[in-house]
Amino acid sequence: MNDILVVGSLNMDLVVRAPRFPAPGETISGEDLAIIPGGKGANQAVAAARLGAEVSMLGRVGSDVFGQSLLDNLVKNGVDASRIQCDLSATGTATIIVDAHGQNSIVLSPGANGKVTPNDVADLPDAKILLLQFEIPAETVTVAAQRAREKGLRVIVNPAPAREVDPEFLRLADILVPNESELSLLTDRPVADSASAEAAARQLIAQGAEMVIVTRGEYGALTVTKNDSYNVPAFQVDVMDTTAAGDAFIGGLAVSLAEDKPIREALTYANACGALAVTKFGAQPSLPTRDEVQVFLNIHRKSSGG
Repeated sequence: MNDILVVGSLNMDLVVRAPRFPAPGETISGEDLAIIPGGKGANQAVAAARLGAEVSMLGRVGSDVFGQSLLDNLVKNGVDASRIQCDLSATGTATIIVDAHGQNSIVLSPGANGKVTPNDVADLPDAKILLLQFEIPAETVTVAAQRAREKGLRVIVNPAPAREVDPEFLRLADILVPNESELSLLTDRPVADSASAEAAARQLIAQGAEMVIVTRGEYGALTVTKNDSYNVPAFQVDVMDTTAAGDAFIGGLAVSLAEDKPIREALTYANACGALAVTKFGAQPSLPTRDEVQVFLNIHRKSSGG
């Protein structure tokens, strides 16, 4: 049995660093183009594998050079890619601009990711945890969650890019992990601080979600359930690039829960993974190893007197 099964997207990221985001109709100069493996599904699979989990991924790539490169990269990082199909469509891409403050702006072209069908997920392999995102068709995500619940897998959903979701789908997710902007789009209400984030999360709880974990960057991770809410603080680091920070967080969360760690301990570990990811450039190149996270946590425990 795998620890973690990821059903989701594989993209080749086309990344340019620039001093700022261009205004509409404006052309600005940036640095050289970087071509980096990405996609939320693949990022989360690699994040979990680097942290020591047994990980399998299901999805689609195009039968082109980008697709083969993405498959090779998964295998190199220890992910079982045997359930990824090659499609006649082009491989998915993400065009990413990273500004001087490390913030990013992303445009997705789904390509083969848009061809992942419910039939592809009709017979899921055994695992402890299923990770889902919204970069593949909504119907396929729903069927994957249904099959996972039938087989007894714990379902963690990263609702990104955010879209309207049916309450029936919310009931299929054991844990929903949006960031603030995704939470705002999911609930159609402003999210600007801890209080508004909790109010929006409670709206999703009322609609059927069991647990909502809101990733809030430098402010940490806010966890809301029917009977409780608490924030686990972030680690303060120098930010180079926020791309894949959320994927690193989810990978760390999933690995900790697969190891039966208590949720607060899992959140601290996930925050460390996210913090390390923003100190490096690129999506998958920024994802930390298990040893790197352990060293980071040891340093912070010593500095805090723990």
